[in-house]
Amino acid sequence: MRSLFLLFLLTLAQSVFAQSPKLLNQPDSGYRGIWYSNEPSNDEYVYKYSGGLGTYPANHFPFSIYVKEVNRTFFCYGGADLSGNTLLHMVSYFDHNTGMVPRPTVVLDKETDNAHDNPVMNIDSAGYLWIFSTAHGTNSPAYISRSKKPYDISEFETIQATKEVGGQTVSMDNFSYLQTWYQEGKGFLNLFTHYERNVIPGQASKPRRTIGFMRSTDGITYSEWKDIAAISEGHYQTSGMKDKTLGTAFNYHPIKQGVNGLNFRTNLYYLETRDFGENWQTAAGQKMQLPVSDIYTPALVAEYESKGLLVYINDLTFDEKGHPVILYVTSKGYEAGPEKGPRTWHTARYTGSEWEILPVTDSDNNYDMGSLYIDDKGEWRIVGPTGTGPQPFNTGGEMVLWVSKDQGRSWKSKIMTSGSERNHSYARRPVNVHPDFYAFWADGHGREKSFSQLYFSDINGNVFLLPTTMESEFAKPVQIKPKSRK
Repeated sequence: MRSLFLLFLLTLAQSVFAQSPKLLNQPDSGYRGIWYSNEPSNDEYVYKYSGGLGTYPANHFPFSIYVKEVNRTFFCYGGADLSGNTLLHMVSYFDHNTGMVPRPTVVLDKETDNAHDNPVMNIDSAGYLWIFSTAHGTNSPAYISRSKKPYDISEFETIQATKEVGGQTVSMDNFSYLQTWYQEGKGFLNLFTHYERNVIPGQASKPRRTIGFMRSTDGITYSEWKDIAAISEGHYQTSGMKDKTLGTAFNYHPIKQGVNGLNFRTNLYYLETRDFGENWQTAAGQKMQLPVSDIYTPALVAEYESKGLLVYINDLTFDEKGHPVILYVTSKGYEAGPEKGPRTWHTARYTGSEWEILPVTDSDNNYDMGSLYIDDKGEWRIVGPTGTGPQPFNTGGEMVLWVSKDQGRSWKSKIMTSGSERNHSYARRPVNVHPDFYAFWADGHGREKSFSQLYFSDINGNVFLLPTTMESEFAKPVQIKPKSRK
């Protein structure tokens, strides 16, 4: 009898745990993004950065994936409840056959308003959708959810993931800044950040943002975490993948006394793996021992610290020859406003023998994030908020399409949005991008909390608004044409 009672309690505990109240699995009434702000600045710009950040940050990837088998682009984003106070992890899709979207599914309530906790997604070879619900540091949990049916957004289940630590299998419930990549026959290769204390000299309580990677054949059991770089106060990394080559571009945070070194991020580094993380090398093919721990290393692409410039990495992709190309922004300081400008957009392309660094344009905020596209014919495109928005010098602005046919030496631009009420920000590139769902982003007021809408564009720069309220199960996004400012 006692054994039966214990079995009952175990079964009950497993049932309660599996049906976590955070997992909602319910359709929503429309598409709403999260509004978020960071570091009040006590000036006219109000915050270091802020706005509609449903597709933030650049260190999360991907938010969207095109699947040829069903002709849909699936996407996730940081949504919000009707009050705008709770971050909801949302998933939906654009049907390329009908040109319509369904009601989005609320996968879970992250119980925060912090856009650093935004989700990312992946799709395995069997068609199951994976939602990685990230944390920001160690004070909140991270989750992994998987769709119960292939290519279906209606219902997800919680995955009780594990990792290896010193030869032991333990639960994995915390990871930050996740970028998830899937290789058929191999599984998941996920890049991420973990926070370490007692490693910065003289500042034991300050966390270092250490970047690393982990692997899993099934998305459930993960390898031991392997660090990629651990210089000074840490790094932000942004990755990209083509065929079997996965590259990561990262900056570094100098050690500062009494302030966060992340506000002084600088330099540009690059490493890649061509064998699913077994070995790492520079773009030139020089093998590297991990983790990188020296500021001046063969992985260094460009040195900016001596020039007094900060580095904000936007995107990493590969050209038609398989060489990496990095899109990033430099500025003179972390604060918002014209004094720390210009914010210059650059591309760094590995030519096969060296890194070629070229300017693209200037914008007015460090967090004006855009995405870089390179097709098989060698044509380059950038979608990003480089136009001055209704809240100048705040995060984002008006979206602009940039096109180059000479590997970034010259560019032509096309205005995608104008006369907007709120700044547009964080234009994201889907995996296996389809020309009809080319970039995905949100808008939001730069200086005060506001409603946030979600948009996508096609390859030609035409912009479409996802429906904020829906009367039926499916709706067609409305095209938004540029207009004059009032």
